[in-house]
Amino acid sequence: MSTDAFAERERGFEAKFKLDQEQEFRAQARRNRLFGLWAAQRLGKSGAEAEEYARSVVTADLKKPGHEDVLEKVAADLLAAGQAPSMDELRAVYDEALATARQQVAAEGPKA
Repeated sequence: MSTDAFAERERGFEAKFKLDQEQEFRAQARRNRLFGLWAAQRLGKSGAEAEEYARSVVTADLKKPGHEDVLEKVAADLLAAGQAPSMDELRAVYDEALATARQQVAAEGPKA
């Protein structure tokens, strides 16, 4: 394999890695929004109020490394509203939201 072909192949792998990382970031943000909308529904919110709550869930993910901050926020909000879902239930919904978000992001294709 020539040096040019190897360099071209390396650039291709780097571009694919970058695209995969960007799509995963978008999917995680979408997951948080979907999870926020699910929680908003449980809290009796709809329309603009539900969208605002979902944005607050997305923002909560920026507070600490990892995703526990999102789960903690939603759990606390639901508990304050008199609901007490288990962390297992919340994680299951969270994981389902990620699967849905990945499908949606993949269907949209890469952002230009």
